[in-house]
Amino acid sequence: MHFKDALPMATHPTSPCSTPPADVEWRLTRHPRNVGRARRLLRDQAGRWLLADDVTETAVLLVSELVTNACRHTRVPADRYTAVRCLLRGGSIRVEVSDADPELPRQRLASTDDECGRGLALVEALAKDWGAHPRPSGIGKTVWFELACP
Repeated sequence: MHFKDALPMATHPTSPCSTPPADVEWRLTRHPRNVGRARRLLRDQAGRWLLADDVTETAVLLVSELVTNACRHTRVPADRYTAVRCLLRGGSIRVEVSDADPELPRQRLASTDDECGRGLALVEALAKDWGAHPRPSGIGKTVWFELACP
């Protein structure tokens, strides 16, 4: 599968080359079609890591929400990328979505008629932990979640 707009970034193997890396990152253009690409990339990586189906499906749903937020709500030039990083560590998977907008996300209270505004509520409900922080470079932010991997 070729992902024209998904630029692979550094991977950091933790053991011999035959073992899948425990830290992968992709850069995606800020286009709505890349929400689906982020889901596919994460699902493929979860398969290489042999994650349980329920953990994979939850991670895919939550990365979809965070990448959608990065595409829809960031106020940055169109040529800026969104980075998706996945780390497998000590019985959990951590997924980070970074963008160039410094404004940290705020949970909204969506009414029953609202068609959007539930993404962070889903993250709150399904993740073991989650949060957001400014990026160390001083440009933008990172929103992350963790899921337990039995």
